[in-house]
Amino acid sequence: MSAIWEDLFGEWAKGPPQAEQRTSENAIRAIKQAISNSPKLSKRRIKTFTQGSYRNRVNVRQDSDIDVGVLCFDVFVPEYPQKMTAEMFGNEDSSYSYAQFKNELEEALVAYFGRASVHRGNKAFDLQNNAHSVEADVAPFVEYRRYWRDKSYRAGVALIPDRGSRIENFPERLVDHWPDVPLHYENGVRKNDRTTRRYKGGVRIVKKLRNLMDDHGMLEAGPIPGFLIECLVWNAPDSCFTGSTWFARVQAVLAYLTANTASSTTCNEWCEVNDIKYLFRPTQKWTRAQAHAFVTRARDFVGRP
Repeated sequence: MSAIWEDLFGEWAKGPPQAEQRTSENAIRAIKQAISNSPKLSKRRIKTFTQGSYRNRVNVRQDSDIDVGVLCFDVFVPEYPQKMTAEMFGNEDSSYSYAQFKNELEEALVAYFGRASVHRGNKAFDLQNNAHSVEADVAPFVEYRRYWRDKSYRAGVALIPDRGSRIENFPERLVDHWPDVPLHYENGVRKNDRTTRRYKGGVRIVKKLRNLMDDHGMLEAGPIPGFLIECLVWNAPDSCFTGSTWFARVQAVLAYLTANTASSTTCNEWCEVNDIKYLFRPTQKWTRAQAHAFVTRARDFVGRP
């Protein structure tokens, strides 16, 4: 049985094909053109970037559309220490709002791709355009800064849904003036380098394993998103990736995750790959118990040593 899994895992570990990379690049190019054509947005400082599994090269065939971020860094959303104000940091409120930016991005996408191709969601735009061969989720962001008392800050991106509270994320260092601190993308690359390029292969394997379990009707796989899998595997020590086969490496990762998600005492300080946001806190869409149930069932499905 282990030989069968090894063959499967070796295939699943492979990086996404060049065709998918070209698809991602085509989406970015078309969206950039839509922004460049906009009389309003062309005057703004904007960076368009791929995010999520496609950017981090851990996408598998069952993943959703390409995730594209559009960051306007003419304006930022600040968060200050208690009893400190914008004036203390030399900042002024901007007259340009997030809502205005999102509306102008919608106008630009509709003008370029057509109204029928652009659906405005609560958080992002669902873009489906056959003429330009673009299928993407386009999320508008502004810069986010969390300040410390010494006036240094942590930089990331902020998204404000049409309904709901603000969301901050730390996908990668996107702008040159941001502090030189590794975020999600950089941390993933570093772990991949340390594990001789086995970390990202391991993420792809566990994501494909999750999809296979779901196909087999295993309920533990249902509530587990790919992002959580990426973060779980990132929290496994580098030593888990030293085995001579993919089967041995996956067993080591799943064994570690099963043991250490059994109680909050051993994983309460785990973070997302950005190494900033905690992985198991009430603000997340998943729970530690769900993660534990998934990795335990996955380990049993593959077979314990």
